[in-house]
Parts: sequence; structure tokens; C-alpha cells
Amino acid sequence: MKIIVPMAGMGKRMRPHTLTVPKPLIPIAGKPIVQRLVEDIAKVCGEPVDEVAFIIGRFGEAVEKSLVAIAESVGAKGTIVYQDEPLGTAHAILCARESLSGPLVVAFADTLFKADFTLDSSVPGTIWVQKVEDPRPFGVVKLNEQGQITEFVEKPQEFVSDLAIIGIYYFQDGEYLRNELQYLLDNDIKDKGEYQLTNALENMKNKGTTFVPGRVSEWLDCGNKDATVFTNQRYLEYLKERGETLVAASAKVTNSVIIEPVYIGENAIVTDSVVGPHVSLGDGANVRDSRLSNSIVQQSASVLNTVITNSMVGNHATVTGTPHDLSLGDYNQLRF
Repeated sequence: MKIIVPMAGMGKRMRPHTLTVPKPLIPIAGKPIVQRLVEDIAKVCGEPVDEVAFIIGRFGEAVEKSLVAIAESVGAKGTIVYQDEPLGTAHAILCARESLSGPLVVAFADTLFKADFTLDSSVPGTIWVQKVEDPRPFGVVKLNEQGQITEFVEKPQEFVSDLAIIGIYYFQDGEYLRNELQYLLDNDIKDKGEYQLTNALENMKNKGTTFVPGRVSEWLDCGNKDATVFTNQRYLEYLKERGETLVAASAKVTNSVIIEPVYIGENAIVTDSVVGPHVSLGDGANVRDSRLSNSIVQQSASVLNTVITNSMVGNHATVTGTPHDLSLGDYNQLRF
């Protein structure tokens, strides 16, 4: 089994945090989004994962090494390939053409999920979906009475279905997928100005490939600051339910109240503060004389004499004063 992870986007909706790090490496409960995604997919695959191919922009050597390490953490080889032009989802996946063989999962790296099942690798294809109130921003699927997918529609402006594609796909035959993606590019077949994976899926279906929906119990988006903070909240609850240890042994908590669930990283310091619920503190974070809730504070950041909620504080940033809802990038300082 292989996992293909397209993640070359600029992450404009997550700025300023994506000015210094790609969006999928922003931490959720102490681990990068993409690491949690890969780990969760590996758990439901039901068989060993031998390769994880990351499709990225030119993010630099440090990012590439961290991605290879994520693949190795699930026992797989890490492969780095580049998408230098934003030409759509089909183009992005095809950038990893050398890895498109055998059974594989394609997972876009701005989403997490909660699911209690093992992938059925005996079916030709599985598209994971979730019901949504407003399907217009998403690709959606229509089903027949047998529960098979009969149609893929990209961002429908008129209602056709409320089953949104969450960005995770299983293909039994990676070579077949590669050929269908190449057909779109060779024939310049675009939808809304880009080469779309849904067009390839529609072509495969029309040639007789059976696709079935895969259901998740929860779909967590990491597309912008508020969505990422909410995902951090839900994931902390999920980890608490699983009984995972969320406070590092090297963390120092003095004269403070921790309202669970809270993640506290290695060598973080919390002094004279109330932290939680739903707060993640990165390694080396420093919180003093403050009240934090529903927030992500990244590595070596300082939060001093302040009250924050629904916030993200970047690596090595410092917040001092009384803001309540903020999004502060790496190495910035904010005083009120």
C-alpha cells in the first residue's frame, strides 16, 4: 500500500503561519497535521504502508527531511516530488507518477478525520465522504440504490447531493489512475480552469470502475485559523478518549491550573496561569501569568500576562498584554 499526499498549496488562508512553514506542518495537539493524517490512514489501511509520496512546493531541505521522517515513522519510505505550478488536483497527483502503482490512498493534507473501520482493499475504489449543510464549496457524489457512486460533481451551485468528498481516496490500481490523469492533461480537459481529479474519477466510472463511499464519523478541516483551532479542540478530545498522555514528563507546571484536555510539549513552562480546555503548547513554550483556552501555541513561543482564546501563536513569537482572539506568526512580538 502507498499513500500519496498532495500538499503543494501556498496556504494563503492560514497566513501569517504559512509564511515560514507549509500549512500541513502546522501542529495539531503537538504533531503536524500531515503526520496525524498519515498515521490515521496507516491505521485504517489494514496492511503495511511501504511508501508515502509527498507532493510539495519548494519548501526547503528542512521541510523535506521532516516529511521523510514522518513516512519512516509508519515504517514506509518517504518520497519527495514537486508541483511547481498550481494546475489542479489531477495535475498535483500526477506529479507523483513514479509512485502511482499498485493499491494506494490519495489524501490531501489539509484535512483530518475520525473513523472506526478497516479499509476494504477488495473494491476497485473508495471515496471518503461526509454529509455537509452547504455542498457548494466541495466536490460531491451521488449514489444509486446499491450504495455505489453514480456521479461526481465539482462544486455544484445547484443542489445535487450533500455527500462531500473529504479529500481521501482509495484506488486498487494506481497505474489505471495514472493513465486517466495523464489523459486529462494530454487532452487539456479542465473544469473551472484546472485539471480536476473528479473528471478522472468520472471517466473511470464510465468505463466500469465501481466506486463506493467510505464514511467517516468526523471530518476535521484545517483550511484557516478558526477551523484549525477547532480541529485542535476536537483532536484533543479524541486523544483524551483514547487515554493518551498529553503532558510531557519534562514540562514544568507551577502554581497553575490545567483544565483538560490540554497538550503540553517537552520542556514547556507554565507558571501562575490557567490553561485549558483545548490548548496545545509546543515544545519549549513559556506561559506566565496568563489565561489560555481553545488555542494553539507553537514551539518556543511566550504568552505573558495576557488572556487569549480561539488563537494561534507561531513559533518563537511573544504575546504580552490583553488580546483575546489573535493569529500571530512566527518570531513576531505583540504587546498591548
